[in-house]
Amino acid sequence: MWVRKEFEQGLVAATPTVLGYASIGLACGVVSANSNITAVEMGLMSLLVYAGSAQFVMCAMIVAGAPLLSIAVTVFFINLRNFLMSLHTTTFFEGNHLMSNLLIGSFLTDESYAVLLKETMKREQISPSWMYGNNLASYASWVTFTVLGNILGGLIPSPERLGLDFALIAMFVGICSGQLETMLSQHSMQKIAKILFAVAVSYFGLASLVSSYLAVLISTIIGCLVGVLLDD
Repeated sequence: MWVRKEFEQGLVAATPTVLGYASIGLACGVVSANSNITAVEMGLMSLLVYAGSAQFVMCAMIVAGAPLLSIAVTVFFINLRNFLMSLHTTTFFEGNHLMSNLLIGSFLTDESYAVLLKETMKREQISPSWMYGNNLASYASWVTFTVLGNILGGLIPSPERLGLDFALIAMFVGICSGQLETMLSQHSMQKIAKILFAVAVSYFGLASLVSSYLAVLISTIIGCLVGVLLDD
């Protein structure tokens, strides 16, 4: 009963992600339809790749006729940040067995990770069942809405006119604002400002030297390092 309750709580906690995926998933599906990708192919892409930004890039590269190896390498680097997020996520499930942690990491996204971090600000112990629910709600909604968007693609040729391209940003603002509010109740504003400043400076400094995806990864690591050095 306790496991089921935790799983259901994880499903509910993922509501902001589901709402965000409703619009950004539709937009991705519409883009895929305009890239001559069928609903079945879009469904398989979402099931197997399951990466929002990478799937947008895949659609563009497929239209451009890019070779398969080039697409695979590009998607790998875009999703490289997931290694860092998964490593940190395992620290919340140290007593969990390996296969369970692999399952959690395989379905982890930026959004489910952000929801997890917000939950850790509220309570110390997070059960694997809660994380299963969080990940499953995100995964199921993404697959559903991308396929639906592909089917409706012929009816919505320009998703940016409806503001669908802004949905992902709006979703992150909603998730991160709540997380920041919780952090402020536990840490000083000065400490948080130093971490954010380190991330911003390193990102803008690296953006002109390396790809934006690699700049995000490196600046995130630098932010983590600064956070560790400032930790009491």
